[in-house]
Parts: sequence; C-alpha cells; structure tokens
Amino acid sequence: MNADQNDCLELYGHQFPSRLLLGTSRYPSPAVLESCIQESKPAMVTASLRRQGANPEQISSGFWEILKKLNVPILPNTAGCHRPEEVIQVAHMAREVFETDWIKLELIGDDYTLQPDTLHLVATAERLIKDGFKVLPYCTDDLILCQGLVDVGCQAIMPWAAPIGTGKGPINPYALKLLRERISVPMIIDAGLGLPSHATMVLEWGYDGVLLNTAVALAHNPIKMANAFAGAVKAGREAFLAGAMLEHEQAQASTPNLGIPFWHQS
Repeated sequence: MNADQNDCLELYGHQFPSRLLLGTSRYPSPAVLESCIQESKPAMVTASLRRQGANPEQISSGFWEILKKLNVPILPNTAGCHRPEEVIQVAHMAREVFETDWIKLELIGDDYTLQPDTLHLVATAERLIKDGFKVLPYCTDDLILCQGLVDVGCQAIMPWAAPIGTGKGPINPYALKLLRERISVPMIIDAGLGLPSHATMVLEWGYDGVLLNTAVALAHNPIKMANAFAGAVKAGREAFLAGAMLEHEQAQASTPNLGIPFWHQS
C-alpha cells in the first residue's frame, strides 16, 4: 500500500494527509519556518498562546501571516502551564483566537525535565473534553496514565520518546512498544526525537505520527531537515504496513542450496 495515496492520519474523525506535525518555535527566522512548512507539508502546526495575548496580532505578526498564507491547520497548545486552571484558561483563549476546538494539552509538572504532571493530567483532559475540545494530551509512556486519558475520552494521545528538546530518540523502547500494543487509539510521538531515523523507528512500531520542533528548528539546515523528517515518516509508515520479517538468531541463507553444484556444498 502506498501511504501517500491510501493511508491518512485520522484524529477525532478528521483525516490528514500527513503523519508529521511541526512545532513553530526557535527557528532562525520566519522565512525559514515558512520554508520548513512548505517543504514538509505537516498535518498541523503548533502555536502557543500566552495569557497576555488577546488577538492574533499580539502573538507575532510574521508568524500569523505565515499561517494565513499557507492555510495549514493550527494546533494550539498550552505550553508553559503548571496548573490545571492555567490550562483551562489558555485553552479557552486559544479557541477564541484561533477559532478551533483542537488543543494540545501540556500540563508541566517538573521544570527540569518538563515532564507532564501525571497526577492532574487525566482530570484536566476530562474537563477540556467536557468543554468540547479535541484534546491531544502530551504525556509520558506510562501505560496506566495513557489508559486513563483514553478512558476519559481522549481519542488520541501524545507520549514522549524522551524529555523535550533532548534529541535522544526513544529511550525506553520496551515501554513504547508495550504502549502501542495495549492502547488502541491513535498515538503521536511528541518530544525527544532528534534524527529522522528516530521517526522512522517509531512509525515502524506502529505509531501513527510524530510531532517535531527542536530537531528541525535547531538543525544546521532546518529546511533540509524538515524534508528529511517528512521522508522518514513516510518510510516508517510504509514499512509498518508492509510487515517486517521476523528476526533470527542464526544466519538464514537468502539463496537456496537447490541447484547449486555439489562441489559448492562441501
């Protein structure tokens, strides 16, 4: 199956032609950000809204113009929020400003690792869902936490591969593979990816997409890196659909012995 033509990312009943989501901070310039979006053609781009901002023009005129020009779907996030009340307030502001019910839920519990507040994340997600939001929660790879998010109505979740901005790639493959086996809703790896090969890897495991920011924005050539990640995501998905061969402990000859002259078999 060709993933480009016949296989879309589906979230909350909406289909997206790409399995790559792109963050929009820390780029060298608005022009580079624009080129990265054009090159990678992401399903959505993230946008954070501080409580100080009351309208799009206060966010960044250049950034806002890029989004309008490219007509790419926006995924507002609640970056920087440490309390559930902050999350709810910022989410409602973002819905008014960006005119969308989509929200990436970030509730930070630790400033050093930027790990989500696992104690309050589920209840906060439930409140947002009851308020009519399509919630994509940023979470850890904890199975019980992720199942709790699904149980309160999250139709997709976004576990990390590693702490935000580290670029380490999947640091706990066992947990991520187990999570993919046990959780049935779409899952997008968010945070910690540094290389296109990391994106290919998690898509090969059956993850439905990736969200990137630092890996592209801080590359020496962000535009080339955006293109590389777009290709890596497609390759990983097609490999998953193709079905990988089983691993073997011993060598397996790719050429059968049948028909080989007897002196080559000694």
